[in-house]
Amino acid sequence: METRSKKEIRSEVKKHRREATQEQIRANSNAICEKFLELQEYKETSVVFAYMDCKNEVETKAVIEQCWKDKKTIAVPKVFGEIMKYYVITSYDDLEEGYFGIPEPKYESLQEIVCEDGLMILPGVAFDVERHRVGYGGGFYDRYLEAHPNMKKIAFAFEFQMFEKVPFEEFDRQPEKIITEKRIIV
Repeated sequence: METRSKKEIRSEVKKHRREATQEQIRANSNAICEKFLELQEYKETSVVFAYMDCKNEVETKAVIEQCWKDKKTIAVPKVFGEIMKYYVITSYDDLEEGYFGIPEPKYESLQEIVCEDGLMILPGVAFDVERHRVGYGGGFYDRYLEAHPNMKKIAFAFEFQMFEKVPFEEFDRQPEKIITEKRIIV
């Protein structure tokens, strides 16, 4: 079977995201978050690096709020040109609209965090069963993970983001697990 191009895959996933109802997004996101919160990796970590969802991505709100309840440090990214840094947030008041309309930390008052043994929730456009990832094309996560190679990485994806095979590059960073609403791929 021929692997489709990243452009074709991104277009197909974008279409699925547009067509999904808010009820489907929320229900499937909650199923993914519940699986994540049961993982040993979550239970053992003290720092979770999450993304702020937008445009019908897997919602991360339930994980962020559970981290606060569990007294874990939660950090989210902010983009500076080609660089992405993570900042600790203690409430949604710590956020403002940022890069591409994605909520980002108001970094002036927040603490940057670098933690090699943290647990990262990795977003992506598409994945395959070998855990290869197609991102959004900016390379932010690949560059960040190249600089922090020991971080554990778990990706969140809806089943419509799973493909038999996706194109990948040598420098792409793979998650150790992918969680969808239906399964955990290891």
